[in-house]
Amino acid sequence: MEELKILQKTEELHEARWWEAEANGRVHCYLCPRHCHIHPGQAGFCFIRTNQNGKLYNLGYGAPAALQIDPIEKKPLNHFLPGTRVFSMGTAGCNMGCFFCQNWDISKSRSDQVHSQHIPPEDVPLLALKYGCESLAFTYNEPTIWGEYVIDICKEAKKYGLKTVMVTNGYITYDAFHDIYDHIDAANVDLKAFTENFYGRITLTHLQPVLETLEWLKKETAVWFEITNLMIPTLNDDPTETRKLSEWILTHLGLDVPLHFTAFHPDFKLQDKPRTPPATLDRARQIALDAGLRYVYEGNIYSDGANTYCPECKELLVRRSWHDVLENRIQDGTCSKCGFAIPGVWINEAKEKRGPKHGATASAGNYGHLNL
Repeated sequence: MEELKILQKTEELHEARWWEAEANGRVHCYLCPRHCHIHPGQAGFCFIRTNQNGKLYNLGYGAPAALQIDPIEKKPLNHFLPGTRVFSMGTAGCNMGCFFCQNWDISKSRSDQVHSQHIPPEDVPLLALKYGCESLAFTYNEPTIWGEYVIDICKEAKKYGLKTVMVTNGYITYDAFHDIYDHIDAANVDLKAFTENFYGRITLTHLQPVLETLEWLKKETAVWFEITNLMIPTLNDDPTETRKLSEWILTHLGLDVPLHFTAFHPDFKLQDKPRTPPATLDRARQIALDAGLRYVYEGNIYSDGANTYCPECKELLVRRSWHDVLENRIQDGTCSKCGFAIPGVWINEAKEKRGPKHGATASAGNYGHLNL
């Protein structure tokens, strides 16, 4: 997270959604499966949803703690506007407790422990346009916990033909799911493992709600989504588990959902595990391909497993080096050699509808000090 720009904190409070009042001034937050019951003056597990005088407030609203311009491949998304830039943002807090969190400096911080700057929703797309981005990504920490801010940013982004992306752990209730994802164009869901034991011990959550979110995305939305599995030596890299994970995706989500196996590096509370050997990712990718998945990738290493190949004729279509696109031979969503349709979002059709940006220069100019 060294490259992230850390800003100043806002003093404004924004009343949260997805809660109900309880006895003795407590509130019940039902945004995520934790269902926190929060006493006055306290916050939920995520740190940023806080009970003040019997009302629930979201301290992350309008208060990003991290801003960065990224390649879309870093999310990672390989079948969504390849080669474009994405305006990425995150706040403090998280609703999981992953021991291996690689963004722990903000995700494990309370709102008063990070520097943030007030940026209202209407200014976020203007900043994205200023820096030549085609999309906005809600990322770094879990964006579900600042869903109110996400929704309002998305509404503003649509006015400028910008796409919106959730990089998420998938830990959300059905009560909030459509409220948020009906505004989202693409998502990468981190399926951290395929055992309840791992989720319980290493993330302090449960596996089943994440699987349910993946099925809701597939069956009830038009969101383009991809899946990431960070492979941690000895914890979730067993070939049997990889095979079960791949077969579940094939059966419940289909053969065209891209799956990314990415390399772990020691971080936060998990310093005793080694980096993931490239051979582990190679093996996992082959297991998933053998299971019947068509688009399986390797990440956080240099590998031909980062490339996109036509499943029909095996032609190399998109050649990548880490997060850089070196060559893209997909034409109108199809293989340039045999014409086979490659699923994904290859162009931003809304870009053509981008209207005049009244006040964009002036508004974006208010944040010139960000130097993104």
